[in-house]
Amino acid sequence: MRYYLIAARMAALCLVAAAPVIWLMFAPAASAEAAAPGAVEAESFELDNGMQVVVIPQRRAPVVTQMVWYKVGAADEAPGQSGIAHLFEHLMFKATSNQQAGELDKAVTASGGNHNAFTSFDYTAYYQQVPTDALGEMMAFEADRMRNLILSDEVLATERQVVLEERLGSVENRPEGLLSESVYATLFQNHPYGKGIIGWRHEIDAITRQQLVDFYNEHYAPNNAILVVAGDVDTQGVRQLAEETYGKIPRGPRLPPRVRTMEPEPATLRSVKLRDPRVSLPSFSRLWLAPAYFSKGRKAVDALEVLTEILGGGKRSRLYRELVVDKRIASGVSAYLDTSMRDYSLFNVRATPLTADKLDEVERAVMAEMEKIATDGVSEKELHTAKKVLVSGLVFAKQNQLGQAIEYGETLALGGTVEDVGRIRERIEAVTADEIRDAAKKYFDPRRSVAGYLLPEEDEK
Repeated sequence: MRYYLIAARMAALCLVAAAPVIWLMFAPAASAEAAAPGAVEAESFELDNGMQVVVIPQRRAPVVTQMVWYKVGAADEAPGQSGIAHLFEHLMFKATSNQQAGELDKAVTASGGNHNAFTSFDYTAYYQQVPTDALGEMMAFEADRMRNLILSDEVLATERQVVLEERLGSVENRPEGLLSESVYATLFQNHPYGKGIIGWRHEIDAITRQQLVDFYNEHYAPNNAILVVAGDVDTQGVRQLAEETYGKIPRGPRLPPRVRTMEPEPATLRSVKLRDPRVSLPSFSRLWLAPAYFSKGRKAVDALEVLTEILGGGKRSRLYRELVVDKRIASGVSAYLDTSMRDYSLFNVRATPLTADKLDEVERAVMAEMEKIATDGVSEKELHTAKKVLVSGLVFAKQNQLGQAIEYGETLALGGTVEDVGRIRERIEAVTADEIRDAAKKYFDPRRSVAGYLLPEEDEK
């Protein structure tokens, strides 16, 4: 479910390179957000230079979250330049022609707030959470680095090394990271999602200063950006501050449509196995291709979201009861639907056997349950319970200021609208058991998936 993924992003300290988001972390301050009912609906407008603005009033505490989303990510990189979007996220915290490196960090810390950034396949986002009276200062900082960043060879050399060390820690020194990177590269044979967000080492090494300048000039412009402000604000106040800061930046070049090479209809069974001496207990995962959240297949995605709760939503779920409680062959199992990408969604199931010799049995049990749903569907009781859980989660999610800002920003960055966010509950409640069965039958074809096996080195089975 989308808000579950958002919560995971907010709590994450580091995600592997092939995962949907990579964060650049700063030390967080304590949040001043207090839970309370009655969140106000968002309002939106556009500046004269094309920058889209969304305002989400939440007047429970004198705190505000500002997010700037750029509609560019790893999938928009030119061939041979993998990792440049994520590298640029790091560079955005360096000096501008008006500010020394580290000035933004000092200002945020002085206000008692926190800030962060993250890169995905389809967007790059930057945010600050600060007292309301610091919003204008934060807007000035963001507007400044949108166009005045200093891109020198020295800065590139420093941050390139930082990113390579990050790749070493998140991918190359982690069996899970290596496997995940290979699974994505195998699943996406034609689409740019097949390359990890952090990029390939040899291509990161080869990125030039001129390539960075070209990337900056093409993508970091107000007409390719979305400003989301949530918290103790009103629309008129945000509009005035936005016009005084972002509004002074000229519109950037007209961007071409984000047309990408798509996947052919899969025809083969595919799997990836990684043996590593650091693995003590094997695990199994399978990743299926599904339609994008904002696409003609949206009804099927809604059905798969509800199915995620039925299949892998905690200890009441089908897979947990079947594999962990009844058969006692697994120590853990999960299922989730990743809808954070513009061109596809991904349905993921993972399981860890209780003992190494149970791996094959765990995989068979998982696949049998998937086939059972595709054939027999789900019960009305399961459907009702899953909807109730998901709707309750939506209600609580509305109380989180940063979570709301991420929900609106990501929706717009992926091609949705402000109105789409308000319709999530309606779409969940409209899902039927027949739609779940039909979606499972269509998209749980093993040829639309890649199986991943993380194995101990000595396991020769």
